[in-house]
Amino acid sequence: MLERWGRTVHRLRWLVLGSSALLLALSGLLVAGGGELDDPEPLVTSEAGRASRLLNTQLPRPSGTPSGASFLILFESDTELATDPAFAAEVARAIAPLRTDPRVQTVRTYYDAPAQSGSLLSRDGHATAVSVTLRDFRSVADRYYEDLRRTVSSDRLRVFATGGLPIGHELNKTLDADLQRAELVSLPVALVLLALVFGTIVGALVPVGVGILAIVGGLGGVFLLSRFVDVSPYALNIVTLVGLGTAIDYSLFIVARFREELATGATTADALARAMGTAGRAVVFSGLTVAIGLSGMLFFEGTFLSSLGVAGAIVVGLAVVYALTFLPALLAILGPRVNAWRVPLPRRASSGRGIWHAIATAVMRRPLLVLVPTVAFVLVAGSPFLSMRLANADARTLPPQAESRRGYDLLVRAFPGQEQSTVTVVAHFPDGDPRSEEHVAHVRGLADAYGRLPDVLRVGTPVYGTHIAVLSVVSARPASSDDARELIRTLRGEGRVVVPADPADGEILVTGQTAFDLDTIDFIATRALRAVAFIIVLTYVVLLLLLRSVVLPLKAVMMNLLSIAASFGAIVWVFQQGHLAEQLNFTPQSLDPAVPVILFCIVFGLSMDYEVLLLSRIQEEYRRTGDNTLAVALGLERSGRLITAAALIMVAVFTGFALADVVIIKSVGLGMAIAVALDATLVRALIVPATMRLLGRWNWWPRAL
Repeated sequence: MLERWGRTVHRLRWLVLGSSALLLALSGLLVAGGGELDDPEPLVTSEAGRASRLLNTQLPRPSGTPSGASFLILFESDTELATDPAFAAEVARAIAPLRTDPRVQTVRTYYDAPAQSGSLLSRDGHATAVSVTLRDFRSVADRYYEDLRRTVSSDRLRVFATGGLPIGHELNKTLDADLQRAELVSLPVALVLLALVFGTIVGALVPVGVGILAIVGGLGGVFLLSRFVDVSPYALNIVTLVGLGTAIDYSLFIVARFREELATGATTADALARAMGTAGRAVVFSGLTVAIGLSGMLFFEGTFLSSLGVAGAIVVGLAVVYALTFLPALLAILGPRVNAWRVPLPRRASSGRGIWHAIATAVMRRPLLVLVPTVAFVLVAGSPFLSMRLANADARTLPPQAESRRGYDLLVRAFPGQEQSTVTVVAHFPDGDPRSEEHVAHVRGLADAYGRLPDVLRVGTPVYGTHIAVLSVVSARPASSDDARELIRTLRGEGRVVVPADPADGEILVTGQTAFDLDTIDFIATRALRAVAFIIVLTYVVLLLLLRSVVLPLKAVMMNLLSIAASFGAIVWVFQQGHLAEQLNFTPQSLDPAVPVILFCIVFGLSMDYEVLLLSRIQEEYRRTGDNTLAVALGLERSGRLITAAALIMVAVFTGFALADVVIIKSVGLGMAIAVALDATLVRALIVPATMRLLGRWNWWPRAL
């Protein structure tokens, strides 16, 4: 069917090319129109999410209470004390524009009421914080925050803005900068590598062109999607990360096979048909496996992960579409001119008995001697994954030099109370009055019991709403600590210390940063098994249809899991344990729960690119020769160099993202680069030939037996 499609495209090449141009124009219009990208409200159905919503809807706000976005502005000096009149005067001068700005609702300083504002003065007295509350919520305030921030400056004091609004605003700006940097690094490097692979400039430009088309289409699809559902800003990075890698890979496979067929003397039409029937077929199945991997993120509905899965699937779909339409149409027009503008490189032997044939033959001569230590090495590399610790990202996901991050670090380090955390307990009585005698007594009993728990400093006076009573439990432990997590479990009745049971006509809900951490980890864990099972089973079925073998798809899945295990171990070793922190410019921290999910879903699909190409070529040789050992050697020889080139390009693209400033993007980029590098070297060059030699004719069961 794909051979016939190749001939059809050759005959209608100008029409197909024009259709691709129209699709590109439509994508460009969508990109130019832009869209609002924002993460959905996190885990609204979890206990912490339900409690948070009750607080927002049922807790009355006194008249005049600030309700918009808020942030802090910190002023610091090495020599002056914040209590000095000159320091106070400089702060008053710096924030004067805020007091008269109509967008600002309140400005509160230490100097307004020193006795009640001790938390706004640092312990050493050399810094003070100013609390600013705006009239608008964050989604609106984010648009003018930067202009507002520029109105505050000082020639004598260091000034930092921090808090939810500044951190979120700077995170989005940093993501945009990371995206541009990754594109500037990845595209030129990919072009150079392609020129070295093909030995021609024209041959190198074609895959890069397809990559650009796929990215533009993917970005357009993301902005179109954002008009109907919440789409995370991270989706733009995923589109570029996945789109560039897959589009270039798919184009590389097809162009290489097209040139190979031309070299045998085939006409342009025959070469194109043959390339589409072989490499094109591999691209279709590879695209399916990548899309299946990305669709695993749809299991995490209600989080930003689901939008990443859809965005990734859109760009992969477009990469396949352009590889099967625009690319063959362009090759039909170029014909032998695809080899134009040659790069002066040493000529390679074309006997089919090169280095990859030698490696495969050597491995298959002693398969167990190669297989056992190689698999052991990969498993050892993945062992740090066993100590992985998860926590939702905070300001530390930004680079240490970012202003809001520097303000956050100063706040945590120097201001009183920042080493503590506050847990909010909501007693919810859906059909009752929380002020009734029975309910008030129950809430008082809760407060007394909570006050006796380890690490609890104090419990605030209950605040009553429509159907809720709210207690603030202040802990002596930081929100991200294990002790704080244990306190949440205790408050929820899961710990060793017994607390009063839920009231008969209501429920007790616990929320706050630590509670959201635990709920997020539980949410990821409960859905991860289903997502992994879905990806593995569906990928197995697709490979079964491609290879007509029961054994090879199972082997392919196992190979992918080895690569992923090693990459998981690497990101824990680097980002959690802190190795290379100085070189990569980040602060060691627990991994965001989204990172393992993103990494697994993307890497599992992308690793199949090489497995599909390699096994398709081995299958082709096996059908021709009927000799399993010879087929493996010839298949690896004829695809090994291509897989290596594709992996180098992928690693270059992913390394561009590993240079990102945002830790989540940096960790995903580095993890993917490591997985692809291992996959294309140790796995494909050593483990695959060794296992296929040991399995022998069983590789092709049931047809071969």
